[in-house]
Amino acid sequence: MTDKVQPKVVVFSTPTCSFCNMAKSYFREKGIRFTDIDVSHDQAAASDMVRRSGQMGVPVIDIGGKIVVGFNRPQINSLLGIQ
Repeated sequence: MTDKVQPKVVVFSTPTCSFCNMAKSYFREKGIRFTDIDVSHDQAAASDMVRRSGQMGVPVIDIGGKIVVGFNRPQINSLLGIQ
């Protein structure tokens, strides 16, 4: 079995969002590297998130250019090729 290169994962989140924290914990548990962007303190990042997803709510997760809105575990697993 060959190791796949993990797609770039970006989590747009806020510190008080329970689903954001669940998603980040899940990535840590699975050993998935990700970049966390706190949109509550970065207006440019918040605008970028809305531009990418059309959504104001968090989390918005960008996996290799594909957008997942919310903590949708089956969709995340599918995009990352994990169980």
